[in-house]
Amino acid sequence: MSDHKPQAAPIDGAALLNEVEAFHRRFNIFPREAAYVAVALWDAHAHLLDAFDSTPRIAFLSPEPGSGKSRALEVMETLVPNKMAAVDASPSALFRSVAGVEGERPTILYDEIDTVFGPKAGDNEQLRGFLNAGHRRGRLMYRCVGDGANQTVQGFPSYCAVAVAGLGSLPDTILTRSVIVRMRRRAPNESVEPFRLGTHEPQGNVIRDRLAVWADQVREQVKGAWPTMPEGVTDRPADVWEPLLAVADAAGGDWPERARAACVELVNASQIDDKASLGIRLLTDLRDHVLVGLDKLPTIAVLDRLNALEDAPWADMEGKPLDSRRLSKMLKEYRTGTDEPIVSRNIRTSGGILKGYYAVDLLDAWTRYCSPPQSAATSATPLQPSSQPVLA
Repeated sequence: MSDHKPQAAPIDGAALLNEVEAFHRRFNIFPREAAYVAVALWDAHAHLLDAFDSTPRIAFLSPEPGSGKSRALEVMETLVPNKMAAVDASPSALFRSVAGVEGERPTILYDEIDTVFGPKAGDNEQLRGFLNAGHRRGRLMYRCVGDGANQTVQGFPSYCAVAVAGLGSLPDTILTRSVIVRMRRRAPNESVEPFRLGTHEPQGNVIRDRLAVWADQVREQVKGAWPTMPEGVTDRPADVWEPLLAVADAAGGDWPERARAACVELVNASQIDDKASLGIRLLTDLRDHVLVGLDKLPTIAVLDRLNALEDAPWADMEGKPLDSRRLSKMLKEYRTGTDEPIVSRNIRTSGGILKGYYAVDLLDAWTRYCSPPQSAATSATPLQPSSQPVLA
């Protein structure tokens, strides 16, 4: 008797991804159509993890509770391989789970991540390190194991798919490795089907098992693929989206086109909406609202203008307005065109010498880190240096 197992009939990848998307739509209201595309691709990519060099995190974030974040993870649990639902899990528990039985690497779904990285939680460098390292295949987390003087250093695998949900934002190092879905509460005219674990988990598991079969069928096609990136998507965003676009290309149908449109939309949205990088927000506000048409401005005037901006964080930085010390510390992280830190310099005024900032010192940082201004009128780059003193 032959032990040869019959091969499964080929599965239509595009139709299967349509099913995944439709399953999410039954229970989730996402703020953008692009989010449904990204989430469906992410679910599928979790079944193909070893075909990629990296795995994007996916982050469901919102400013308020009751925005559907946890429900999104619950639906995902039914569709991904080896689900591991985590709330307040320790870093050691997570990386020991990833380093567990061969072939049973978990897909981690971490809810209430704000309790770890929120403003009252303090830094959690071990978990941050785990999430950062596990983004790239082959990275190890090194820990001392053993007792007392008999401890040895051991490397634990950390590569695994991770979805998180929480209030507020996340550390910049995690955000830049993530597809970000900004959730919001449902409007009165929006409704979804109630999610019942006993009824809907088996339905999702049927789709999950078909995703696993399809993944086996396309694994060699996906392995080593270099999907064409949309114009303008480079560097870290390209790393994030490369596995998802590879899945879309393998599925075929209209998924390659939809995936690239979603990529552009969500990457652009993250650059506009992401407030985690206060440094880039500061540079942009200095260019577009503070130094507009000026070549220099005293620090006291810079602070007055920043702290007066509506819808900006500067007037309430941990309970007090932005001051000269913190402004100086933030700007020193960036460099001038001559590779010197951006620092205040003397400005001669009618009242004497004041410390302040020059637009020419910020120009290189504006070019490298800030999105282009909406119009030439908003550009703070002076046409030529002014010889007049500038006062507040």
